[in-house]
Amino acid sequence: MTSIIAKRKAVHGQLVQQQRRNEALEKDMVQLEALANLGSATAMIAHEINNLLTPLTNYAELSLKHTDDRELAERTLRRTAKNCKQAGKVMESILSLAKAGCGEKIEAPLLPMINAVFDCLCRDFTKDGITVEVLVSADLQVYASPVQLQQAIMNLVLNAREAMLPHGGKLTIAAQMDSNGALIKISDTGCGIEQSEMSRVFDTFFTTKHKKIAEQSTCGEHSRTGTGLGLALCKKVIDAHGGTITVESHPGKGTTFTISLPKK
Repeated sequence: MTSIIAKRKAVHGQLVQQQRRNEALEKDMVQLEALANLGSATAMIAHEINNLLTPLTNYAELSLKHTDDRELAERTLRRTAKNCKQAGKVMESILSLAKAGCGEKIEAPLLPMINAVFDCLCRDFTKDGITVEVLVSADLQVYASPVQLQQAIMNLVLNAREAMLPHGGKLTIAAQMDSNGALIKISDTGCGIEQSEMSRVFDTFFTTKHKKIAEQSTCGEHSRTGTGLGLALCKKVIDAHGGTITVESHPGKGTTFTISLPKK
């Protein structure tokens, strides 16, 4: 009898240890997905940052060639300051989104969170033939961890962009309050998701990006390799907020993800 109790205690201890390991791995996965999002956007970010920094040399050389032209010097310095501020804003957004901590939930305006995502991506989507429409009022507030919610939104925005490449389309981010809390909709007019795959989109390690890569290889467009973690971790983030995330999609017409966040 004593040996049975001892064995049960040992098994229980092993289960507790394994549960702690699993929790630690889940935290690592959240961090890795946040970094994977940034890594996926690295080439795009580097190109846009270069567009901000390259003119600085031209401004400096122009001013040095015309040292007596005060008006020209002031104009080039204003442009230099503007580009430096924009580059700094991008870097601050990248550092913020790379944070792995869960972050404290607070009442915060949603619009700056969305703007921070696009600041971090530093991409003019019109270059991809994509029109972006953000229908979010400046006074709309959500109860959330800003860093975690930004990571989820960034993943959905990157997915939407890829779904519309290389033909372009329209990305719409809309939000409103109802009696239960905030509703956030992220819609694209991209390739859509097959109905047979809809029930699995939030499953860990399930991805359809290999199909997108195969389609784009014929037109020279490159897509990030799917890990099957992005949407699963989006769901994990929203679940941790006591909310829900659902998807509606029609092949060839587009996809809409709806996030519902409860009030405080």
